[in-house]
Amino acid sequence: MRTDVLLLGLLVGCVNYLFRYLPLRLRASAASPAKRGATRVLLDTIGIASICALLVVSSVPEILHDTRRLLPTLVGFAVLGVSYYKTRSIIFPTLLSALGYGFAWKLLMFL
Repeated sequence: MRTDVLLLGLLVGCVNYLFRYLPLRLRASAASPAKRGATRVLLDTIGIASICALLVVSSVPEILHDTRRLLPTLVGFAVLGVSYYKTRSIIFPTLLSALGYGFAWKLLMFL
């Protein structure tokens, strides 16, 4: 097995794990633990973790092939993270991140 594939798998696995683990730790000190239990927080974060893992796995080969895609990909990740943080839903952030990627790609073509 090639080392770059192994490293990419390890990186995606670690980030995916952190997306699931950190909300449990950050919400542990919340004022109303009866409102949102650990299971609910874990299930709520699976969406963003899976979308980010899929984004990393699908975008790294494209970025390695064409480095112009790095900036639009980073814009897509930023839009995904910020909009998920604001809405706590995965549907609109996924669509917004695709839209952000598209806009960044088109703007880059004009520059």
